Amino acid sequence: MPNSEDRIATNLRTLLILEVVGTAGEPMTPTEINQSIGLPKQTIHRLCATLVEEGFLVYEPNGKRLRAARRARMLGAGLLHSSRDHILRRQVLVDLAMKTGETINYVVPEDDGMSYLDRVETGWAFRVQLPIGSNVPFHCTASGKTFLASLDSRKRKAFAHGLTLERKTPKTITDPDALLRELTAVAKDGFAIDNEEFMDGMVAIAVPVTDEAGRFVAAIACHGPDVRLSLDTLRGFLGDFNAAVRKLRAVMA
Repeated sequence: MPNSEDRIATNLRTLLILEVVGTAGEPMTPTEINQSIGLPKQTIHRLCATLVEEGFLVYEPNGKRLRAARRARMLGAGLLHSSRDHILRRQVLVDLAMKTGETINYVVPEDDGMSYLDRVETGWAFRVQLPIGSNVPFHCTASGKTFLASLDSRKRKAFAHGLTLERKTPKTITDPDALLRELTAVAKDGFAIDNEEFMDGMVAIAVPVTDEAGRFVAAIACHGPDVRLSLDTLRGFLGDFNAAVRKLRAVMA
């Protein structure tokens, strides 16, 4: 009788591993990954080692659990970008930009910060330039705060105390406990503000986009110069932002 390794085509095994890790929502050991696949122990460890070597998976600092690495995330982002979902998502962003009259960004977490995956520009000549592909810190941006606030309290505390809270402006929060207090408010309020914390003269707002399981997927954010935008103006966009989030969830469903 063929074993499970024989029943799974060779070219599917690594894809199944990536699927399990990508949908788990948290790092996993090779043994935990294999509970859904059923390969021999030696095989699952060998395949995981290959995926780590090739940059698709990376071990957590403790060296026991695996999570998606940059190459896997780039693959996922590329597939999403070229799919029907990307077209629908783009239309949601365009609609939100038209309603607010401001630049709208779709921002996703990476290893070292938040990355701008998509962007619809404002028609204003005076605007802040953060093009697609830009990478910004977690601790002093509205989008980064929405991601940190989505973590459970234990991970949130570990992040706050583990990050290098580099001072970008005089208003940057550099004390971990102060950051944690702000993240608690973000988790309660459902949105985050950047009050000139990342860049002098720039204010921003962001709301989280979550999947049907409540897991953080991205943030939609709006930023601009404070000579034209105020925090009160940005908060006034929240109704439109939340409506856009509901549309994005429908796209992902």
